[in-house]
Amino acid sequence: MFFMSFTESAQDMRDEIVQLRHSLHTTPELGLHLPRTQEKVLAALEGLPLEITTGKALSSVTAVLRGGRPGPAVLLRGDMDALPVTERNDLPYVSQSPGQMHACGHDLHTAMLAGAAHLLCARREELAGDVIFMFQPGEEGHEGAKHMIAEGVLDAAGERPVAAYGMHVVSAMLPPGLFASRPGPIMAAADTFNVTVKGRGGHGSSPHRSLDPIQAGCEMVTALQTMVTRTFDVFDPVVVTVGSFHGGTADNIIPDEARFDATVRTFSKDNRERVKKRLTEVVQGIAAAHGLAVEASFGMGYPVTVNDRGETDFVRETADELFGPGRYFVSPQPIMGSEDFSYVLENVPGAFVFLGACPPGRDPATAPYNHSPEAVFDDAVLTDGAALYASLAHSRLS
Repeated sequence: MFFMSFTESAQDMRDEIVQLRHSLHTTPELGLHLPRTQEKVLAALEGLPLEITTGKALSSVTAVLRGGRPGPAVLLRGDMDALPVTERNDLPYVSQSPGQMHACGHDLHTAMLAGAAHLLCARREELAGDVIFMFQPGEEGHEGAKHMIAEGVLDAAGERPVAAYGMHVVSAMLPPGLFASRPGPIMAAADTFNVTVKGRGGHGSSPHRSLDPIQAGCEMVTALQTMVTRTFDVFDPVVVTVGSFHGGTADNIIPDEARFDATVRTFSKDNRERVKKRLTEVVQGIAAAHGLAVEASFGMGYPVTVNDRGETDFVRETADELFGPGRYFVSPQPIMGSEDFSYVLENVPGAFVFLGACPPGRDPATAPYNHSPEAVFDDAVLTDGAALYASLAHSRLS
């Protein structure tokens, strides 16, 4: 029997994929509980020969496609949650939920994965194994992947998948339609460092009669930056950024305490442990030098996202075969963003891939990037993403 290529088949269902993406974009939802999003995904999968289960602790959807012949399982993942951002775009499908927006492109991921499910169901008899479709809430800081793993997504087909693939669109940075990835670390671990400096309040005219937590806190922020450059190898990078600093109520009042919070990004387990220790030592030392007390806590977030070399090479080969040369780019370095697909890749060899979705007429170097209220993603990449998802599973099981 003759089958069209996945790219041709995806183009045939372009309207349905785009319509789903627009519907999701107009009704974004946050966190782990996405009832309307889940409902739309289930409707998009209705009638397909899939074994579907929904989550207990979150609004996830897990769908298993049984292939026509026995074999291993492959997992494809798409995240579904939005961000607490008020959209500033003039689009016919602009968000209808104030303060919520699909500013990171997860609506595209969900639509592409649903499209891939249709493409693979049409060719299920060719599959020597099973495909797990992982529709995941709560990627944006809620550990949705970790929750789904706890509820059994990796064992949904009866055995652990031999490979797992995830994809992420970017509204800038990459030219439209270009896939990019790399073996090894591709995204950083993201942790938090929270500090409360405890002093003794007083009058701003007489700082010598007080213990000023703001001055000491500012010294800590500066010292943390210096510590990073003088402690860690630039070829195994560490980033510490203080994004929040609070202290005081008026210009002439020295407060009792000041607080600041930082994000900490690393690419190796060794540095992740070392920076935790060094951050605490720095703030404790400065506090002691000024006669203040300090409370410091380090919160472990998403681990490093590490691509398997063999699976990353397989993605490159599949993309070249599907779209021709020139559509896949080997990224020379990882990026400092983080991903909870890292939890999947800690358990299953696989690869995480970026897809340029910068709209025509915009410069990828200057276009608003993911998480911006003005981020716009080009619908044209939807069929290519769906085709690559489907082709990865099909080829891996062949």
